[in-house]
Amino acid sequence: MAASKAWAVVAGVGPGTGACVARKFAQAYPVALLARKPANYEPIVQEIEAAGGKAIGISTDVSDSASVKNAFEKLDKEMGDAQLAAAVFNVGGSFIKKPFLELTEEEFLSGMDANGKGGFLFSRAALPLLLKATNLEYPPTLIFTSATAAMKGSAQCASFSTGKFAMRSLAQSLAREFGPQGVHVAHAIIDGVIDIERTKAWKVSDAPDAKISPHAIADSYWFLHTQHRSCFTNEIDIRPYVEKW
Repeated sequence: MAASKAWAVVAGVGPGTGACVARKFAQAYPVALLARKPANYEPIVQEIEAAGGKAIGISTDVSDSASVKNAFEKLDKEMGDAQLAAAVFNVGGSFIKKPFLELTEEEFLSGMDANGKGGFLFSRAALPLLLKATNLEYPPTLIFTSATAAMKGSAQCASFSTGKFAMRSLAQSLAREFGPQGVHVAHAIIDGVIDIERTKAWKVSDAPDAKISPHAIADSYWFLHTQHRSCFTNEIDIRPYVEKW
């Protein structure tokens, strides 16, 4: 890869969607991969480097302000004179399905910590860098991976849906504030089961392609990033053709 004047950062990198998004953006930029466990990002870093790209991994807990600050200090140092072109918040948080009256305070707050607080801390660190980005091929972009839970709270999913509602509200607020300043903020509603290793045994339909391809999600994110500033998409629904909605 030729020297790039811009980087991308992806938070919440694992073997599924995060890895696919990282691979996609690594075709154009050096990428920083954030995850709590090195085991989640190290194989992807090695894969990107082996393919001729540039990637670094940083152990990060997005719900911890000191951890996020440390991650972006490392990223800023690694970038040098380069700019930040794109930031993707792909943190799902723990999915807890449990009767509300059996839900502990810690379990309830886990959804808010990962999605609400985590989204806040990541955005607070990324936006100053995105705002400084100038003369790039595409508008600086901040993308949030979300879920149907951001639109409607299902029974026994109070923790997860509350966190996703908070994320959607945050994304809307940021889009309205920073869109006029040239930063494209997008909220992606993933409405369906993503076809990853963890869901291989899940049967959702007899139809082919009934699960969402994580590679297709990455393609959609790249499309969002490349949109002209005269036609920003601030919210996108991503679902398989057979999904009922």
